[in-house]
Amino acid sequence: MLRKTHGTAATAPVALQIAAGAALLAAVLTVLVPTTGAGALRVTGAAVVGAVAAALLLRAARRAGERTLGPAGVVTVARGALAVAVVALVGLDGAGTVALVALVGVALVLDGVDGPVARRTGTETALGARFDMETDAFLLMVLSAHVAATTGQWWVTALGLLRYAFVAAGRVAPWLRGELPPRYSAKVVAALQGIVLVVTAAGVLPDAVALTAVGMALAALVWSFGVSVVQLWRAAERHPFHARRAGAALLTTLCLALVGGILVLPADPAALDPAGLLRLPIEAVLGAAVLALLPGRARWVAAALAGALLAALGLLKLADIGFLAFQGRRFDAVSDWSLLGNAHDFLQGTAGAAGTAVVVLAAVVAVGLVVATAAAAVRLGQLAARHRRATVGVAALLAAAWLVVGTVAEARLVPGVPVAAADGVAEVAHRAQQVPETLRERRELTESLARDGWDGAPPDALLSALRGKDVVITFVESYGRNAQNAPAMAPRIRPVLAEADARLTAAGYGARSGVLTAPINGGGSWLAHATLFSGLSIADQGAHDRLTASDRLTLPRAFRDAGWETTVITPATTREWPEAAFFGHQRVYAGDDLGYAGPPFSWSPMPDQYTLDAFSRLELDRPDRGPVLGTVVLTSSHAPWSPVPPLLDPAGIGDGAVYGPYAGGQQSYDTIFSLDRETLRGDYLTSLEYALRSATGWVADRPEGDRDLVVVMLGDHEPGATVSGPGAGSDVPVSVITRDTDVLDRIDDWGWTPGLLPPPDAPPWLMAEFRDRFLAAFS
Repeated sequence: MLRKTHGTAATAPVALQIAAGAALLAAVLTVLVPTTGAGALRVTGAAVVGAVAAALLLRAARRAGERTLGPAGVVTVARGALAVAVVALVGLDGAGTVALVALVGVALVLDGVDGPVARRTGTETALGARFDMETDAFLLMVLSAHVAATTGQWWVTALGLLRYAFVAAGRVAPWLRGELPPRYSAKVVAALQGIVLVVTAAGVLPDAVALTAVGMALAALVWSFGVSVVQLWRAAERHPFHARRAGAALLTTLCLALVGGILVLPADPAALDPAGLLRLPIEAVLGAAVLALLPGRARWVAAALAGALLAALGLLKLADIGFLAFQGRRFDAVSDWSLLGNAHDFLQGTAGAAGTAVVVLAAVVAVGLVVATAAAAVRLGQLAARHRRATVGVAALLAAAWLVVGTVAEARLVPGVPVAAADGVAEVAHRAQQVPETLRERRELTESLARDGWDGAPPDALLSALRGKDVVITFVESYGRNAQNAPAMAPRIRPVLAEADARLTAAGYGARSGVLTAPINGGGSWLAHATLFSGLSIADQGAHDRLTASDRLTLPRAFRDAGWETTVITPATTREWPEAAFFGHQRVYAGDDLGYAGPPFSWSPMPDQYTLDAFSRLELDRPDRGPVLGTVVLTSSHAPWSPVPPLLDPAGIGDGAVYGPYAGGQQSYDTIFSLDRETLRGDYLTSLEYALRSATGWVADRPEGDRDLVVVMLGDHEPGATVSGPGAGSDVPVSVITRDTDVLDRIDDWGWTPGLLPPPDAPPWLMAEFRDRFLAAFS
């Protein structure tokens, strides 16, 4: 029978009583904002939680046939409003913690009021008892979240979630929903949870003592639930388990995790923080509402297509994460597909057949992700349609919250990652802009290839100021400007350069140094080489392919045409390299051509000191030769970076077998994903020190009478965000080293700094400008 209502608050309709609770919540939040620093994000979150709770309470009252909550229910509504207000304070310290403890204290006092009121007024109902219990459970969950957030001990949330886990278990094991006899110990344990969490939140106990108390409270709670389970088991005649329902619930949860995870996953590896996943994606909100309203077949098709598109966006996000981590740029959906072949070759070269297996597995996972996401979207669409009214109502509420949090508050839990997420929309917009931009860059490159100021220059006019000199261009892998200037790296590298400067000066050398901006970051060394040699910015494989199919004059080809013998030492090359002819390299010494009989050192097939010694033996020390233009690629500082051998006496290097004792503890490539940044950075710096000492020591040890050696030593790119951190840039150091002062006089107008260390504020050139400036200076 429905209860008659009167004009007092205690007997007012449920809707009015809830409205009064909402007014109380609004008043409390209004006070909290200026006094605790709870911003729009927190207030919006509390408001959304309050609105959902109100809707659930109205639904429960309607189903129970209750028109009013009664006097006790009014007290519980007030307590619930305070519990919801506490949501806005989770994780805050200072005034926020004081306010949280005060609100919880009032709520706990009211918890001792509503029960006696219901009994004295004879208004006890099943709805009231359930409402009281759910309010207690919710407050406990919010308190446990606050303690977990402020202590960093996320296991504490088990105190608040255990009851909800018990209720969920009752959905698949109906005997767990049986009536429990009153138990005084259960009431004591329940009260203990609130007291311990409040005391811990207040910070009145030492951390160790407080966490110990929380641990004991959790143990008591587990024991209490265990007793309840045993009692229910004994009281039930049968113990059915709905395995199908459990499987369906698990599958739905996995579908939500997959779709939601893709939507909230940041594309920037710097934002991969757990807090960065706490976001509200507008695509999920609007998608749920649309799928709930579409008819059957249209809903199925729309959901499948949306899921496949979402999976594609997820794969693009993963590609962006990888490219930003290792190359400092986002994945180019037009040009970068060709890099998949390079990735396969790299994995096959480092891991053999296992590398091919990894590539095949990645392809299977990609296809599986598309299929799984499409199926997940279809399942969630069916669920939304089954609960159409609730889905549309919640979607409207969350859309309003998204607008407040996104457009008004612009809230962020992690810098650069908005809580009001629209990554799917942004990704589509980015790719829509990227395609025409890439095509425009291709057209510009084609036009640049067609016009070259050095095209047709007579060979005898090229590089005339360097006639008779040996010129060596030495690339030091992963040698970026940050190694010289970043506080975490400069103390290791600057002394090495100072020591090298002193040694070179003692050997009669001078040096001038500047900075170049590479077109790539973190990888793609061949693109940097192509950029330096061609005088064009070559930032992707597509541009590289178009360059090598042209007749563009490259720096090595200019030397070759002007009479130099051109050679390249590339120890990491393990396959045919037809592009060598385009660049103008007459002789190519790959790994197998250098006579190395020692062990590899991680990725590097041989130590840099051996590479340079082999270059001397095979080229510079040859009798009856002409001037040489040599390109030498030093690989010891290519990731991974451990182990690194010591510098040895050049006279004892021989065929490299002497390096055997130093090759223990080989580091595999996958370690750069598992080691912490400090360890990686330390290994990187050790390898870079070795590379720089090898290169500069080799120059200093050339015969004293050799005034005809000119060395251009430069980095190819930064080592990537795994070492340098985000925002490292793409600048690399470059130095010209020679004993011939006339050569250095030729580049005085470049504004470069004497020595090997340009100042931190040295203005960079584009690496693509080097070819033209070099040719102009010496032709």
